Amino acid sequence: MNTETKTLWTIDPTHSEIQFKVKHLVISTVTGSFSSYDGKIEADGDDFENAKATFTADIDSISTNNEDRDQHLKSDDFFNAEQYPQLIFESTNFEKVGDAEYKVTGQLTIRDVTKEVELDVVHGGTVGDPYGNTKAGFEVTGTINRKEFGLTWSAVTEAGNVVVGDKIELQLNVQFIQH
Repeated sequence: MNTETKTLWTIDPTHSEIQFKVKHLVISTVTGSFSSYDGKIEADGDDFENAKATFTADIDSISTNNEDRDQHLKSDDFFNAEQYPQLIFESTNFEKVGDAEYKVTGQLTIRDVTKEVELDVVHGGTVGDPYGNTKAGFEVTGTINRKEFGLTWSAVTEAGNVVVGDKIELQLNVQFIQH
């Protein structure tokens, strides 16, 4: 029986970025981000295999560098931030697949829809900072289909181009602090 206590890691928002990318008019990519979020990892010591990870992002903190577009994303056409203020991810499996590579499977909830997603995680390393804290860095990537989560708004231009693509690329560069 493993009597080792779990190590708790919490996200360091000053050294993290939560971004997503979506095709616009099929010809260009719009990048967005969340500025208010929280994340935790419970692991056995310094090994992240079989860890439990949770992550939440506040929909109201979404930014695409365009206020009108941001308001549209917060509306019922997309996230409905008023009724569903957060997106939530809870891992169900944190599997080591390479030297510093993991596959993380979990339940992602957007609006009132929960679906299983698989994310690729690269552990950039664990180091001590100048203030005596132990930090771990991760790059997390994955792709989801927005329509599967109830973000179904769609429009087509006169020329027949779709305004917003269905696939959303997720890219998280996150740093965690050990407690």
